[in-house]
Amino acid sequence: MTDQRVLITGSAGVVGTLMRPRLKRDGRVLRLLDVAPQTASDASEEIVTASVTDAAAMASACEGVDAVIHLGGHSRENSWEATLDVNINGTHTVLEAARLAGVQRVILASSNHAVGFRRVDSDLPADSSPRPDTYYGVSKAAIEALGSLYHSRFGMDVIVIRIGSCFETPLPLGPRGLTTWLSPDDGARLFEACLSAPSPGYRLIWGVSDNTRRIYSLEEAEALGYKSHDNAEVYAEQLASKPGPTGIAAEYVGGPFCTAPLGVFNPL
Repeated sequence: MTDQRVLITGSAGVVGTLMRPRLKRDGRVLRLLDVAPQTASDASEEIVTASVTDAAAMASACEGVDAVIHLGGHSRENSWEATLDVNINGTHTVLEAARLAGVQRVILASSNHAVGFRRVDSDLPADSSPRPDTYYGVSKAAIEALGSLYHSRFGMDVIVIRIGSCFETPLPLGPRGLTTWLSPDDGARLFEACLSAPSPGYRLIWGVSDNTRRIYSLEEAEALGYKSHDNAEVYAEQLASKPGPTGIAAEYVGGPFCTAPLGVFNPL
């Protein structure tokens, strides 16, 4: 049986670290790319130390790959220059390398911050037009547009996931995490659905668990075969004493990102 080879960029980041063990399968090789040093755990992993902005490195990393999961980039607000270089130009570099290598499927990590200035409403559609809350949000909107372009121009299957917040638990996020949480196990289920869905074309979907307080539509992700098994509400009691968002942070999808200084790294 021929191995399926999946390239994961940003594999040493928060989401990449959580997905790495969960996406291991018999017959699958994970090619793990990050600027941070990594060590292969066994023969099912291949390590590439490189930046997504390095066209030659990305061309090499995409050779013999069946699919790309692009998680690489700055995951918080940063300067415009850094955001443009890594998140936007880097994503273009990844998509172009995948195209030239004949990779037919690319999964791009977007964010709820691409629509951060949309008001908090129930069941927000996955294809809601961008209303970014930060330079970071702008970069995610640009990533979505690049994915659409590469599908329409070159016929690549591109699935863009607007990830809520993917951590081991929603506890570090405070009460807002009860709405935005994507459990790591659900994250793996979602990526598996994206890898296996037949001929998806271009899709824009939400990446969240089926949380009781969810405001994001799961219809689009479920159409690809995703089924959430987790719910952040099991952590509600532990978060009951924590202050929830107020003011603008409570009114808009982006929460505290909507008032954070532009172009300044923040750990929100």
